[in-house]
Amino acid sequence: MINHFLKILLIVGCFYSSQLLLAQDNLVLGGGFQLNGNVFLRDSAIGAANIPQYDHQIYGGESWFELNASYLGFNGGLRYDAFNNSNLLNPQGSYTAHGIGKWYLNKSIDKLDLSVGYIYDQIGSGIIYRAYEERAQLIDNALIGAAAKWNFNPNWSVRGFVGKQRNLFSSYNSNLKGFALNGFYQMSDTASRSISPGFGFVNRTLDESIVSELAAIIGSYEPVDQFKPFYNSNAFSVFNTLSWKDITWYAEYALKPNDLFYDPNAERALPKGQTSLGKLVKQSGSVAYSSISYAAHGFGITLEAKRTEGMDFRAEPLLSLNKGLINFIPPMAKINTYRLLALYYPATQFLDELAYQADIRYGLKKWNVSLNYSDIRDLTFKRQFYNEIYSEISYKEPEKYTATVGVQRQIFDVEKYYGKGGAKVVKTITPFVEFLYKISHSKSIRTEMQYMHNPTDIGSYVNALLEVGIAPRWLFEVADMYNIKPVKGSKLNYPSAGISYSQGANRFGLRYVKQLAGIVCSGGICRLEPAFSGFRASINSNF
Repeated sequence: MINHFLKILLIVGCFYSSQLLLAQDNLVLGGGFQLNGNVFLRDSAIGAANIPQYDHQIYGGESWFELNASYLGFNGGLRYDAFNNSNLLNPQGSYTAHGIGKWYLNKSIDKLDLSVGYIYDQIGSGIIYRAYEERAQLIDNALIGAAAKWNFNPNWSVRGFVGKQRNLFSSYNSNLKGFALNGFYQMSDTASRSISPGFGFVNRTLDESIVSELAAIIGSYEPVDQFKPFYNSNAFSVFNTLSWKDITWYAEYALKPNDLFYDPNAERALPKGQTSLGKLVKQSGSVAYSSISYAAHGFGITLEAKRTEGMDFRAEPLLSLNKGLINFIPPMAKINTYRLLALYYPATQFLDELAYQADIRYGLKKWNVSLNYSDIRDLTFKRQFYNEIYSEISYKEPEKYTATVGVQRQIFDVEKYYGKGGAKVVKTITPFVEFLYKISHSKSIRTEMQYMHNPTDIGSYVNALLEVGIAPRWLFEVADMYNIKPVKGSKLNYPSAGISYSQGANRFGLRYVKQLAGIVCSGGICRLEPAFSGFRASINSNF
């Protein structure tokens, strides 16, 4: 904590001293504050029980305060993170800690950009490397180190980095380094044709302590499964964006020639000829990803395809779930916003996935039509993990109302995504409607309703919402999700009600929530969230 306090004093002192001594007006300060507070009210009927918050802690929350500054060509920043009885790190546990969550400093010198501290970046679409933050799931895998970028040509640059991946208020036991080459070339005198090629490389070197731990585990295996662990793993990618008139085509291929990771589905030999699932393996990995889109005259279409094999790339091989991910593989399913439509979402599979998606949109005057199809299978194309057909049509009467109707059909492999052995495949049909009516320029009312027909797993549900907006300050909402046809157990209500108030760059919110247990996903990265019962308060401010 002393080191954290000294960092705060040093950075704030530098900013304040420079302002006093130089008496300049070009010091630019900015930042933001976010606070989430929870009151946990035990409700064993929905499963909101038997974790520390419900049993005895009652209160919990998280906050982030960030300060950014720009002065005389230097850019710097500091973020302080605080967690109190938080369930973001572990939905079944409680986490309390506070300290410096981020600091950085960068400077541009002619064509060279230099950065130190906590660095966020990605190579290509992120398939071999992506350092990013997703607060809703407490993912913050920033690189703690140094980076340099040389813009040796107006359209070409090369950058490199070295450091460790952040692990809350410390770092993982490995070293990362890499570089990327990015370019742009216009193939004619007009802007109708261009390419943006690139190449990337990432290396991970494990610390001695991790290699020793891996050697002990592998040494306990039967001889057929034993191998000598190694320190270094590499990953390469080549990518390009081709633009031609109204068409954009992106393609990327990534290769991880040899890596050491844990495969939960790999067969491990046991004495007397028996076998078990799950072991450390030495295996190559690859991802082929492509997306092509066309948009003109109110019509748009996007086609995507992805093949993934053995691409689990982490800061430490024994990590699992969302921990220590070095890379990010683009998801291949529609991001749904309606509550029931979003209950089943396929988490990205790093070891075995063959996926396709098509999205079509067409607008004609006051009408808009949207169609989406996605399909995810194993590499043999025999086992279907996920399939979705989504259709939506909306009609908009300007300054009066917007009406939307649609239907979703899903096939979801619960055994694959939730780890429920022997569970039946979920098949749902979910029609939905939404109506937004503008009472005046500042007042509006919005309603939505969905019904999910689901004869397996959690059963069939209906969800309804009413929202009233009074611009630019107030937003009121009340909703209820009801288990109309449970597979087992009794029928249950999951009501919620909330109010939010905005003033300038400040937003305050308070909600009462009963939430069904399930998987929460963001960008293809998912985690299990237990049922929630209680109050949630929030403050968001930018300055």
